[in-house]
Amino acid sequence: MAELLQRTGIGGAEVDLLVFGTVVHSVQAPNIAREVSLIPHLSKGVQAWTVSRACASANQAITDAADQIVLGHADCAIAGGAESLSNVPILHSRGFSEALVAASRAKTLGGRVSALARIRPRDLVPVTPAIAEPTTGETMGESAEKMAKINHISREEQDQLALRSHRLAHAGTADGRLAAEIMPVWPPPAFEPVSADNGIREDTSIEKLRELKPVFDRRYGTVTAGNSSPLTDGAAAVLLMSEEKAQALGIEPLAYIRSYAYAALDPGEQLLMAPVLAAPVALARSGLSLADIDLVEMHEAFAAQVLSNLRGLDSDEWAARAGTRHAVGEVDRARLNVMGGSIAIGHPFGATGARITTTLANELARRGGQFGLMTVCAAGGLGFAMVIER
Repeated sequence: MAELLQRTGIGGAEVDLLVFGTVVHSVQAPNIAREVSLIPHLSKGVQAWTVSRACASANQAITDAADQIVLGHADCAIAGGAESLSNVPILHSRGFSEALVAASRAKTLGGRVSALARIRPRDLVPVTPAIAEPTTGETMGESAEKMAKINHISREEQDQLALRSHRLAHAGTADGRLAAEIMPVWPPPAFEPVSADNGIREDTSIEKLRELKPVFDRRYGTVTAGNSSPLTDGAAAVLLMSEEKAQALGIEPLAYIRSYAYAALDPGEQLLMAPVLAAPVALARSGLSLADIDLVEMHEAFAAQVLSNLRGLDSDEWAARAGTRHAVGEVDRARLNVMGGSIAIGHPFGATGARITTTLANELARRGGQFGLMTVCAAGGLGFAMVIER
């Protein structure tokens, strides 16, 4: 956020509110937006809150901020998200937790010792977090496998999409387009600068991808580590203003938010297909069709999910479920994720939506395009779509 202020030249006093998204919340600082807002650049009175809509959390932050501006409650906002998946809280077992609580409530030393004496070796085993649906117990990878089977997505299609993602992300980094969107960080303890996304594999090949074993269905599966997005740390932020505020400050917007939509479906069905329900609504609200769209950014949780979503967008059956008469249509691959996607760049849950928004807006400007469509799938059977306009 500090880098965003420096690059745009906006004074912190201009910012009315801050909204950040995250998925795996820090136990010590669950309202990450407020912690971020307390840096010296901003007024301590700035409004700040945190939202969580799984992998679309940054998108939720952006639309929350935009809505506040439309309502007249703010003129200038910062929105985005962050995730530190190398710093995930590890839970204790229920037995261990209950013993600690009992010990803390005990009035005497003997009572505390008695409470702690109830702990058994099995209670010391930590509860590791799992990316699984609470309602179904199905992990995202297992859901991607199911979607691949239902939608007849071959292993070859998935590996080819993954290869494309890495090649385009490498090209976008090498020529400076993606590199211009990131800032170096100095992670402890060595504090060696990291100035590039470390998931992009410029040396990968279709042969290497074909060698990888399925992860979630080892016998019949097609989803591998190579055609899935890696879980990473990351943060991203965007600056939003009313048109009047931008004009007053002499700032030319990269893009306008023309429309957006959220959708949901049964998590036990096809978990990551909800963007197919959101996209037709967002397009209808914008008064546009797919033919008007110059670039499409689709979050790549899994190659199987991307390919399933592409099939769904071209399906009248899915269009009917979304409440529209005709399918969105077949997405031109030459306009899709033109600088790679999450399979190569990585997927820090709470940040991805803001990263995609930034890339789409910048690439539209570079190519002289007018309209862009983005979609994001999310856990819980949730989906998001937004149309932006230059």
